[in-house]
Amino acid sequence: GYRVEWGGQFDNLTRAKRRLSMVMPLTVGIIFVWLFFAFGNTKDAGIVLLNVPFSLVGGVLFLWLRGINLSVSAAVGFISLFGVAVMSGVLVIAEINRRLRERDVPVAEAIVQGALAQLRPVLMMVLVALLGMVPAARASGIGSDVQRPLATVVVGGLLSTLFLTLLALPSMYALVARKRNGEGL
Repeated sequence: GYRVEWGGQFDNLTRAKRRLSMVMPLTVGIIFVWLFFAFGNTKDAGIVLLNVPFSLVGGVLFLWLRGINLSVSAAVGFISLFGVAVMSGVLVIAEINRRLRERDVPVAEAIVQGALAQLRPVLMMVLVALLGMVPAARASGIGSDVQRPLATVVVGGLLSTLFLTLLALPSMYALVARKRNGEGL
């Protein structure tokens, strides 16, 4: 008639992980729906949503480099990171679409012009957010065990988002546009 029941912090961690396993996919789904309403098509919404895995790359890499385990705090960092990553993607894709609508330019030229036009806004947005999190990522005092994983995820994710938004996202747009126009890959 004996049984083992975990309680305390372990029980809280288990419940939080279970909640986050529902919240993370729900968050990405809601972001996709908002993007669909913003752009009016699944193609652009999907391309912008590619910034989520772009941000995951840096977040996971920085956790690994610093020897920090994935925790609830780190998962919350990923959720907040997704917002900045999606916003930077929205800036680039919206500018490319605007140039295609307003000017009679080839797709490749609109992609280059749009990415270059949004270089400064994306750079400023990401760098300001990144610089705000560096002190928390380097913290070692009381409470740093909670803020360090969150800040590490955000710093790493923002760095990868910055580079991949400006390099890979326009390339993905070009691939999708080429495939849509029937030119093949």
